[in-house]
Amino acid sequence: MENRIILDSLYKSFGELQAVNNVSMTVEVGEILGFIGPNGSGKSTTMKMATGYLKADSGTSTICGVNMEINPKEAKKLIGYLPEGAPAYGEMTTIGFLNFIADIRGYYGKKRAIQIDKAVERARIKHVLHQQIDTLSKGYKRRVGLSQAIMHEPKILILDEPTDGLDPNQKHHVRELITEISKTTAIIVSTHILEEVDAVCSSVLLINKGNVVLNGSSSELRSKVESNNSIMIKIDPKHSEDLKRLLLTIPSISKIDVLNETESNVNINVYPKENRVILTEVAKIIADHKFPVKDIYQNHIALDEAFRKLTV
Repeated sequence: MENRIILDSLYKSFGELQAVNNVSMTVEVGEILGFIGPNGSGKSTTMKMATGYLKADSGTSTICGVNMEINPKEAKKLIGYLPEGAPAYGEMTTIGFLNFIADIRGYYGKKRAIQIDKAVERARIKHVLHQQIDTLSKGYKRRVGLSQAIMHEPKILILDEPTDGLDPNQKHHVRELITEISKTTAIIVSTHILEEVDAVCSSVLLINKGNVVLNGSSSELRSKVESNNSIMIKIDPKHSEDLKRLLLTIPSISKIDVLNETESNVNINVYPKENRVILTEVAKIIADHKFPVKDIYQNHIALDEAFRKLTV
C-alpha cells in the first residue's frame, strides 16, 4: 500500500465563484505539510474534497492508493480528519462521543477500550471524559475533535486549524503530538497561524483565491520577498559612495539602495541575489577598509510578512 495522499488537479466552483482552481499536492508518511492561505482562499474546501465530504468538479483524491471517488468507504477508513471548528454532538459527553466514534470505526471489546484510552491519553482529555461537550471550552472541544481523528491511528491525518482556541501550553502539546504522529503518518495541517508552520511543518503549500502561489519550504516562501537576507548599513554620508563601490564588487549582490540621508547618517540597503546570505562578505569589506559603520544588521523576513506580500 502507498502510504501517501495525492491530490491531483482539484477544481471546485460555487456558482460563478471559482473556490479551488487546479490545486495539487502529495504528502508522504513522515511529512507534515502546512496548507496556508488567507480566510476564504479555498483551504477548507480543498480539505473537504480531499476527505470525500465534498465532491470535486474535477480532479482526484487518492488515499494510500485508493481513489476517493471510486472507493470512498475504503479511502475514508485510512483518513483521520479534524474539520474546521471541530464539530461534535454537543449533547453527548466526551466519552459518549468517543464510544460513538469507536462504533463507527468498528471497534469492540478490548480493542475498543485500548484505542479510546490511547486517544484520550494523547489528546490529554481524561479529566473531561464525563463532561457534556457543549459545556467544554473551545480549546477542549478542539482536543476532543483531535482525539476522534487519531483514534484509529490513520495513515493520513488532515487537521483543519488544529490549535485554534488553545492556550500556549495546549498548543505546545498538540504540536509535539503532531510531530510524534508524523513518524508513521502523512499529515496536512491547514492553518492561518503561521507560527504553526515554522513549529511543525516540513513543507508549505500557499493558496490564494483558489490558486497555488507556492509549494515548497518556509524558507522558499521567505525567499519570494526581495528584502529577505538583505543588509542595512548606517554610515556617515561621506563614506557611502566608496562603500557602495566596493560592495558592488561582490558577485552575490544584486543591487544597493541609499536611503534616509541626513548630514550625519545615511542608510545603505544591500540586496543579495536569490536571497543568499551575504553578511560575511559585506562585513569583510567593511573591516578590510576600516569603514566607520554606526550600525549593521541582516533582515530576516518573518513568515507572516512573506505571506502578506504574496497574498494581498
